[in-house]
Amino acid sequence: MQTRTIGNRRVSAIGLGAMPMSVAGHMPDEDQSVRTLLAALDAGLTLIDTADAYTPSHDDPGHNERLVARALSLWSGDAGDVLVATKGGHVRTPGGGWDVDGRPEYLKRACDRSLKALGVESIGLYQHHRPDPKVPYEDTIGALKDLHDAGKIELAGISNANPEQIRLARAILGDRLASVQNQYSPRFRSSEPEIDVCAELGLAFLPWSPLGGIGRTGELRDAFAEIGEARGVSPQRVCLAWELARSPVVIPIPGASRPESIRDSAAAATLELTEEELARLG
Repeated sequence: MQTRTIGNRRVSAIGLGAMPMSVAGHMPDEDQSVRTLLAALDAGLTLIDTADAYTPSHDDPGHNERLVARALSLWSGDAGDVLVATKGGHVRTPGGGWDVDGRPEYLKRACDRSLKALGVESIGLYQHHRPDPKVPYEDTIGALKDLHDAGKIELAGISNANPEQIRLARAILGDRLASVQNQYSPRFRSSEPEIDVCAELGLAFLPWSPLGGIGRTGELRDAFAEIGEARGVSPQRVCLAWELARSPVVIPIPGASRPESIRDSAAAATLELTEEELARLG
C-alpha cells in the first residue's frame, strides 16, 4: 500500500471517510458498518476519518466515533498503526439541520466527548470542522493549541478553510498543524489554491467527498469512465488515482458504507495513470 505523511505519521495514501455509516437516510445497519470498517483495515487503510457530528440525530453525538472504536476493538491487526481523525465544531440541530460552534470552550468540551466516544486518552488527529463566523478564527485555533499542549490530541487539523485561514492556523499552531480537509473532486475543484498552500507548507490535504458526495459517485462519466473501461477498473478508482497524482500531499478519504466499495477505493493507491490520461482528465 502506497503511503503518505500527516505530521509525524505515515498513513495509507487512501483513507476511509466513515460519514455515510451514520447519516440518516443513507446509513446501513451497524453490523454492515463494522464490516465495512474492518474491510478497510484489512485492505491496508490506516487512516479513518470521522466526526462527532456524524450521527443520525442531534441528540446522539459521537455515533460514528463509537462505530470506529468498535471496529478497531474487533480488528485482528494493531490498532496503534491506525490514525483516527475526528472533528469538532460542526453541530447537529433538531430536525436534521447543521450549525457551527467555534467557541474555544465548546471545542474543548467536544474534544473531551470524542475522547470518550473513541475510548482513547489522546486523539491522533483532531480537526476543527468548520469556521464559525461568530467567533474570531484565531480564538478557535487557539483552542486546538491548548488541546495539543494538554496532551489530548497528537496532531491538529482544520477543515473547510481558505488559504488565509490555513496560514493563520499555521502561524498559531506551528508544527502542531498537520492537515487541511476541504471538499475536492472532479466536480468541485475550487480547492486547488488550498492544495497549493498545503504543498508549500508541508501539510496533508484530505479531500472530503472526493468522489462527489453521498449518492453522487455514479456521476463520474466521460473521461473517467472511458479510462476506467480501458483499464478494466471503476471510474471511482480512476478518480482517486487522479487526485493522488495532483500532489504528494493529497490523501483522499472516500466515504463508504459497503465492504466492496472501500476495497475498490483502496485499490486506487496502486493505479498509476499515464501523463496522457491525466491530461484527458484535466
